[in-house]
Amino acid sequence: MMLSGRTIIITGAGRGLGYELAFGCAAQGAKIIIADIDLDAAINTVSALKEQGTEAYAYHVDLADPQSIAALAESVKNDHAAVHGLINNGAIATGIGGIAFEDIPLDSFDLVQRVNVRGTWLMVCAFAPLLRACGSGRIVNVASDTALWGAPNLLSYVASKGAVMAMTRSLARELGPDNVGVTVVAPGILTTKSTDYVPAARHELYGNGRAVPGPQSPQDITGTVAFLVSESALTLTGQTLPVNNGFVFN
Repeated sequence: MMLSGRTIIITGAGRGLGYELAFGCAAQGAKIIIADIDLDAAINTVSALKEQGTEAYAYHVDLADPQSIAALAESVKNDHAAVHGLINNGAIATGIGGIAFEDIPLDSFDLVQRVNVRGTWLMVCAFAPLLRACGSGRIVNVASDTALWGAPNLLSYVASKGAVMAMTRSLARELGPDNVGVTVVAPGILTTKSTDYVPAARHELYGNGRAVPGPQSPQDITGTVAFLVSESALTLTGQTLPVNNGFVFN
């Protein structure tokens, strides 16, 4: 129970990978705070967590809206004694692929950066005081291995996740003196509903190209992320971990 006594906030945990991350951290004893643009989905996740005996709470947040992020941080600060971990999982990942770089609508490109990059930065800004105050704060940014190998026809997403990796290195140096660790996980294609739209050829590329062949489920990476928000993970600060069963190596 390496997260016993620790409170972890996870964005975008109403469904998909974030949902599994919530249960993975809960299994290690954490109190869970879910923040999602879909409050009903967040409440459903919290209900499922409570059914298994986990203390959990749901909040609304729109990562594209700085005021919404600030309001979330203020509510969490008022409602909870401490926050020990932040998992920046919320992002735009669907409906933006299969488009050549010349054909990406400007508004779409800007929205992806606003949510995936600026939203991650603003979440760190908003929760840094709480993470510093606890003495062992940990941040895990969820990126993608597409930014490591350069997936085609997915430029806005790849650019956003590459930015998150670069931003993490800088944050690790700025927050390190306060004993706050910042890491990145970079999964490949996982077997979730959010990847149903991905062409079969891309799924096959991953399945055949992994050092451990075959599909990869979200549950495969939850233990790694749970460790990264534990007290023991500080030595990994600044690192990008490709949690993709060996599709790419970093």
